[in-house]
Amino acid sequence: MSTPDTTAGGLGSGISLGPTFRSRLDGPVKTGLTVIAALIFVIIAYFLLRLYLESRPVFSEYGAFRFVTDNAWLPSKASYGAWPLIAGTLITSVVALAIGVPVAVASALFLTELCPQRVRGVLTTLVELLAAVPSVVYGLWGVFFLIPKLKPIEQWFSDTFSFLPFVGGTVAGPNYFIAGLILAIMIIPIVSSISREVLATVPREHKEAALALGATRWEMIRIAVLPYARPGISGAAMLGLGRALGETIAVTLVIGNAARLGDSIFSQGYTLAAVIANEFGEAASDPVHRAALIAAGLVLFVLTLFVNAIARWVVTRGERRLAAASRVIQEPNAPVKESAA
Repeated sequence: MSTPDTTAGGLGSGISLGPTFRSRLDGPVKTGLTVIAALIFVIIAYFLLRLYLESRPVFSEYGAFRFVTDNAWLPSKASYGAWPLIAGTLITSVVALAIGVPVAVASALFLTELCPQRVRGVLTTLVELLAAVPSVVYGLWGVFFLIPKLKPIEQWFSDTFSFLPFVGGTVAGPNYFIAGLILAIMIIPIVSSISREVLATVPREHKEAALALGATRWEMIRIAVLPYARPGISGAAMLGLGRALGETIAVTLVIGNAARLGDSIFSQGYTLAAVIANEFGEAASDPVHRAALIAAGLVLFVLTLFVNAIARWVVTRGERRLAAASRVIQEPNAPVKESAA
């Protein structure tokens, strides 16, 4: 009784790719992936060039430095200074990071280290569902619920802690803080998701070693989990910052749309994304106004690229430090090289 032929081309066999054929695929696959990766940089460079060319009318009339640093954005008087917009974007994003990142990291720690297994999946899904809520819903919730409910508390805080910098005065309804709070809620899913994945990669040996030395659960998290995951958490925070910088609709609804630099965190303001959304329609008949809005988009694009570059640098630097520490642990008797001064 003969056995069926299982070699390539035999009856009853699947398709078998020999090593020679696979080696022939390596070159084209590598070339294709390289081309795709290069296209990303080409597209980014094209966006930058196109935005700059469309912004040239305002740069020619005012100059790039004056456009970025001037404090007056008054289209009715043909005055286009983007500093209040840049400051509003940075203020709301910093508020979002200050509130959202601790909550996101705490939720990630709870889900990976403390949460019972039977409810972990449900809670993880609930946190991730925050990302599915449209930004306009967040904005409307802020307008009709957060602003009226938080205004008395904001006024009390403003009066009580008026000695602090950037605090004090009369609280406006829409303001920087409300916009930052909305952004904080919106960045929680992305920061929590990335932090949770990073925390899940902490080696079990590190945790068990800390517990074996007598550490409590919280001490184990502090000395074994967080140091290992710090680079990834920092990168997640930077990506959340990039998300906050570019948010448009929700911020437009709750920041007040006042093109001036507020004197407190509870003042009305404006952001780069909000001014583009509000004024682009009416700027169609004014080339300089239109160019100013495109220039605002260029500044926002550069800010976002800068934030992502910092995130990549932070993660890479942390990975190198962890790799160096791992080598020292694995080779305790290896000589330590002194760095040159």
